[in-house]
Amino acid sequence: MHKVHESDAPAAPPISFDQFLAVDIRVGTIVAAEPYPEARKPSLKLTIDFGAAIGTKRSSAQIAQLYQPASLIGQQVAAVVNFPPRQIGKFMSEVLTLGFPDEHGNVVLIAPDKKVPNGGRLF
Repeated sequence: MHKVHESDAPAAPPISFDQFLAVDIRVGTIVAAEPYPEARKPSLKLTIDFGAAIGTKRSSAQIAQLYQPASLIGQQVAAVVNFPPRQIGKFMSEVLTLGFPDEHGNVVLIAPDKKVPNGGRLF
């Protein structure tokens, strides 16, 4: 039986440009990363620097299948910074780090292909 991948799903219904602008996606640099073995899915706890205006925020990201904590330090990532904080076990996740699923459903992080200033907003 053929497994259905998220890449096979149709596009979501149309939204307005104002709805897109309501989602605040920023770039930040990972300054700390550590295992989070208590999470239900293999996760890492990230500390991400989004620059002076937003500051440093924490995120629980289900990326432990493909990433080692030490290799993430200094890497830039994209994250939604205007969702309310979410309790993930004993950890308070303040931003949603973004990624795409690989062919096995593991999360591959989104990053700019050139270094950009922390806090830059996606448009």
